[in-house]
Amino acid sequence: MASKSNKAFNDLPLLPPKKSLVETIAILKQESKSAVALAELKGLTNTLPNPNILINAVILKEAQASSGIENVITTQDKLYQALYAKSAKPDIATYSKDLIEQLFIHPYCKIEFLVENLHLNRKTAGTYLKSLEDLGVLASENKGKEVIYINLKLYKLLKKGE
Repeated sequence: MASKSNKAFNDLPLLPPKKSLVETIAILKQESKSAVALAELKGLTNTLPNPNILINAVILKEAQASSGIENVITTQDKLYQALYAKSAKPDIATYSKDLIEQLFIHPYCKIEFLVENLHLNRKTAGTYLKSLEDLGVLASENKGKEVIYINLKLYKLLKKGE
């Protein structure tokens, strides 16, 4: 394909591509294999103490590649240092979907719930719940030897329904 600097995108084919080019037997077989591999990977990530490590590795690899395109040379070490320096302190934006869902299963939460259901260590679970309390999302109450964290908005909604 000859380059034509006065014509945008030169001779690229129109999107979407023709079905006959995309839905070939080889591609469909590979799609099936890929789906199985992704399912296995998803299952294995649940055994990791921090599954975000895998996602961060892909994101950082892409960041390094795009930096190279922009003619900015960086190393994986510098990218990891920047990532973990930024996320050393828990931030509401970094909480997982699983944690947020856990807070809506019951109108209250205990550290043990997060340890058992999200496979967090006690210190991390406590830090997350305390951070959410500081933000006003949760309120803590001492019940005997343990602390429970009440989801204030959910509690109010449930109380209205009485």
